[in-house]
Amino acid sequence: MTLRRRPPRRRILLSATVTGVLGVGLFLAGGLSLAPWPTAPTGPSAALPVKAGSPSAGADPLAADITRLQAKLTETPRDEVALATLGLDYVQQAKSTADPAYYPKAEAVLKRSLALRVGDNFTAMGGMAALEAGRHHFTEALDWSRKAVAVNPYNSSLYGTLADAYTQLGRYSEAADAVQRMVDLRPGAPSLSRASYVAELSGDITTARTDMRRALNDAAGPADAAFAHYYLGELAFNNGDPATELTEAEAGLTTAPGYTPLLQAKAQAEAALGHADAALAYLTRAAQRVPQPEYVLQLGELYQSLGRNQEATQQYQVFRAEQKLFTSNGVALDSDAALFEADHGDPGRALAIARQGLKTRPFMDTHDALAWALHANGQDREALTESEQALAQGTRNALFHYHRAVIEQALGDQNAAHRDLTKALAINPHFSPLLAPKARTALTTLNGSA
Repeated sequence: MTLRRRPPRRRILLSATVTGVLGVGLFLAGGLSLAPWPTAPTGPSAALPVKAGSPSAGADPLAADITRLQAKLTETPRDEVALATLGLDYVQQAKSTADPAYYPKAEAVLKRSLALRVGDNFTAMGGMAALEAGRHHFTEALDWSRKAVAVNPYNSSLYGTLADAYTQLGRYSEAADAVQRMVDLRPGAPSLSRASYVAELSGDITTARTDMRRALNDAAGPADAAFAHYYLGELAFNNGDPATELTEAEAGLTTAPGYTPLLQAKAQAEAALGHADAALAYLTRAAQRVPQPEYVLQLGELYQSLGRNQEATQQYQVFRAEQKLFTSNGVALDSDAALFEADHGDPGRALAIARQGLKTRPFMDTHDALAWALHANGQDREALTESEQALAQGTRNALFHYHRAVIEQALGDQNAAHRDLTKALAINPHFSPLLAPKARTALTTLNGSA
C-alpha cells in the first residue's frame, strides 16, 4: 500500500540567496506551499504545529522577517519596498501554514506599495505575481510577472515567477525558455530545481535527477538542501523506487529536522514498503504540524486503504472544510478538488470544478482531473481527449495512465486499456493505495480474457 500521489508539481524552494530585495516569497509555484521552518519539537507536543510568535518560532526566519517588517512599517508606513517585501512574506506564510487568510493581507500591503510607487516597483509586481499564483489565478500571475520582468530583466527570481505562470498555463516551451534565462542569470538551487521540473514534465527523468542533484550541491542552507532531498525522493517514488525516497527523506531530515514535507515523503515511502503503522504516524505528524490539504487527503486515503473508513471520513470532512476556507479567501479550486469529488464525493461537482479549473489553470494535471470527472459522469469520449492532453508532453505519470486505461476500457478498447494499465504499474506500482490494487485486478482480468 502507499499514499496517493497527485500529478508531479513543484514547491519552488525557500532560498536564502534571493536576488536583490525580492525576498523569499518569489520562490513559489503552482499554488503549492513550503512547510514552515520550526525547531524540531520533542516529547508529547512533537506532532503539534509551531505557530509564529510562539516560543518555538524563533527558528522560523519567515515569521521573524514578518515581525521585523511590521515594526519597520510602524515607523515608516510609506516605505514601498518594505510593504512589498511584507506582501511577499505574507504570500509565503499562507503557503507555509496552509492558512489562506494571509492572502488578503498580502494583497492589501502590495497594493499600498504599488500606490506609493507604480512605474518601476518590480518588487511589488513580483509580489502580486506570487499572490495570484498562490490563489491559482495564473493569467493574472503571468501579467504581473511580465510587468516585473519588463522593469528588471536581469533579476533571475522574476524569471522564476514567469516560468511558474507559464507552466501552470500549459505553455511549456515558454516556461522552459524562462527557466533557461533564469539559469543563465544565476545558476543555483532555485533555477536548477526549476530546470529539473522542466525535464520531469517532458519525461526526461535522468536529466531531472541530474539537475536536482546539482541543486542539492548548490544548496545555500538547510532549507534548500531539504527541498532538494524531498524532490529527489519524489522523483524516485514517482518512478517506482520507494526505498530511495526513504533514503532521501532521512538524509533531508538529518539536515533539516523541522522540514515538514520530508515527513510526508517518509510516510509515503514507508507505506509503499508495507510499513502501514509507520506511514500513519509520519503522515499524521505532518498533517498536524501543517494541515496541508494534500496531507489531509492522503491520510484519508491511507486510512481507507486499511479499511478504517470512519477515520478516512473524518479526514475527508477536514479536506472539504479546508476547500471552503480557501475559496472564501479567493483561491480558485481545480485538480485536487475535482479528483476528490470524483473519487469520494459528487461527480457533478467534480465536473463543474474541473471545467472551471481548466479555464484558469490549463496545466496537465487539470486536463487529467477533467478527464476523470468526465468519466465519472459517463462522458468517456470527451474524457479520452482530455486524458490525451494530460499525457501529451510525455510525462511519466502512473495515475494519468491508469485514468486513461479506465476510460479506454469504458469505451471498449481493451488493447489500449491493457497497454495503459501495464504502463501505469511499470512506472510506479505504488501510485495509489486505492487505485493501484484496482489496476492490478483489471490487468489480471484482461490477461485472463486474452
